Amino acid sequence: MINDWEIVMGLEVHAQLKTESKLFSSSPNQFGSDPNNNVNYIDAGMPGMLPVMNSGCIDKAIKTGFALNFKINPYSVFERKNYFYADLPQGYQISQFEYPILTEGFVEIESENSLKKIRLERAHLEQDAGKSIHDIDPKYSFIDLNRVGTPLLEIVSYPDFSSADEVINYLTNLRQILMYIDVCDGNMQEGSLRADINLSVKKPNSKLGTRCEIKNMNSFKFIRQAIEYESKRQIEVLESGNKIEQNTLLFDTSTGETRPMRSKEFAHDYRYFPDPDLLPINISQDQIEKAKMKIGELPNQKLTKFIDDLGLEKDIAKIIISEKQYAEFFEGLISTKLIKAKTAASWLVGDIFSFIKDKNIQINEILNKSQKIIELLQLVEKGTISSKVGKDILIEVLEKNKDPGLLVKELGLEQVSDNEELEKIVDESLSGEEENIQKFQSGSDRVLGYFVGKCLKATKGKGNPKIISDLLIKKIKK
Repeated sequence: MINDWEIVMGLEVHAQLKTESKLFSSSPNQFGSDPNNNVNYIDAGMPGMLPVMNSGCIDKAIKTGFALNFKINPYSVFERKNYFYADLPQGYQISQFEYPILTEGFVEIESENSLKKIRLERAHLEQDAGKSIHDIDPKYSFIDLNRVGTPLLEIVSYPDFSSADEVINYLTNLRQILMYIDVCDGNMQEGSLRADINLSVKKPNSKLGTRCEIKNMNSFKFIRQAIEYESKRQIEVLESGNKIEQNTLLFDTSTGETRPMRSKEFAHDYRYFPDPDLLPINISQDQIEKAKMKIGELPNQKLTKFIDDLGLEKDIAKIIISEKQYAEFFEGLISTKLIKAKTAASWLVGDIFSFIKDKNIQINEILNKSQKIIELLQLVEKGTISSKVGKDILIEVLEKNKDPGLLVKELGLEQVSDNEELEKIVDESLSGEEENIQKFQSGSDRVLGYFVGKCLKATKGKGNPKIISDLLIKKIKK
C-alpha cells in the first residue's frame, strides 16, 4: 500500500516450452541461431502451408496442469488471434481463447511470513511472434523470424498480487516448478520466461481501477522497478484529478520509466475464431496419466523433505532447491550415505557454490568430481583433516581433479588428534597468558577462540580444533 492506495496486479506469464521443434512446424526451437535460420514455409506464412500440431507440447501442458493444480480440459480449441505486425508473417497468431487446455489452478507463495494462494485463471498454448530489431540501422528496421512459431504456454493469474515482493515470489516459484518438470528451461535472459504485468491502483474497499499492462518483462530487478514506478505514476495521476488511460506499456530500463506502446486492446479487437486448419485437441485419460507419471518431485516437496527428513535449515534447503540441478547434485552426494546430509549441504552452499561462481561455470561441469568430493568430506567428518585443510584441498579437487586421499598423504596434512601431543601445545599456549585466562574465567567466550587459534597456528593448521577446544576449557577451568 502507498499513501492509502492499494496496488492490484494480475500476471500473464509466457513460458517457452522446451521442445526440439516449434508448435506447428518442424523448424528447430533453439536460441542463438543466425537471424532467419530457423524458418520454414509454415513459419513464413506462405500460402497453402498447413500447420501440424507438435504433440509434445500437449504433454508439457498436461504436466504443467498437474504441477499448478489446474483442471486439465480434455477438449480445447486453437483459434486465430488476428493482428498485423511486421514480425507476424501469417497476419494472425494461433492461440487458444474460448476453450483453453487448462483452467482454474493455483499456487501458494510466501507473503509476509504466511502462505498466500494465487489463483490461476487459465493456461493456453500459443505460438510466439518474431522479433523486430530497431537499433542496427538509423533508417531501417529488421525482422528476425527465428522465434515465429516457438511454442508458448501462457499462464494467466487473477488480480491477486498486491506488492512487488509477491510478484517476485510467484515468478520465482513458477520458474522453479516449470524447470523441475522439464517444461521450460527458465532462461529469462534469453526470453524463455516473460511476464506481462496488469497493474492498477485503488482506494481500500473501492472497485478496481483502470489497468495498464507492462509488456515483456524478463528480469526480476526490472520487474520490481517497473511495478514501483508505474504504481507511483498512476497514484500521482489520480491524486491530481486526472484519469488513467488504459494502455499497453514498455519499461525503459535506461530511464527506469514506463512509456506507452499502444492503446490497450480488448478481445473483440482481435476477431478470434477457430483455426480452420487445426482440429480440436482431444486428450484421453491415458495420455493424462502418462504425462503425470513424468512429473517427478516438485520444489516444495523437496524443500519439505530436506527440512523434515534430513534436518537441513530452511534457508539452506531453499538455496539447494532453487535450481533443479543443485538439488540433484546434493542428492547425488548423500545417496551413498557415506557423509551426513548437513555436511554435504553446508559445503555445497558454501565452498562449492563459491567456486562455481568464481569460475563462472555450471554445476554440471563438476559432476564427474562428485565421488572425490564425497571422499574429501569423509576425511573431514572422520577428523583425518581439519575443515580448513579440507577447503584448501577442495580447490585442488575441483580445479585439477586431484585425489583427496593422496593429497593428504603426499603433503602430510593429516589432522593431529593425539591428546598427549595436543596437550603439550595447549600448555604452551596458556603459558604467560594469566590475564586472558582470567578474562575467560570471568565469562569472556571470545578468549577461547584466541587460544584455539594460537594452538592451530602452532600445529600449522593440522590440530583437531574440537579436541583443542575441549582441552583448553578443561585446563582453564582448573
